[in-house]
Amino acid sequence: MFPKLDPLLHSELRLAVMSVLVNLEEADFVYLREATGATAGNLSVQIDKLATAGYITAEKGFKGKKPQTICRITATGLKAFEEYVDALKSYLNQ
Repeated sequence: MFPKLDPLLHSELRLAVMSVLVNLEEADFVYLREATGATAGNLSVQIDKLATAGYITAEKGFKGKKPQTICRITATGLKAFEEYVDALKSYLNQ
């Protein structure tokens, strides 16, 4: 029996965001948009879903007069990501 894959992380863009954040202390919205190739609207929706699940924090503020969103992975998000990767490995190493 294979472990269940976390449906929240099974989305390509959400998984990409988590993959970027797992290697960085933090990343701003522009960096994540460029790293993932996502549109601003789609990325915004996926960040909200990850933040609502408690997988990341998304702090909104300003850099000068420009709005800025800084994202960070949480301990819950890191655990979920690691479990997702382990589950994928079990599928690959049958």
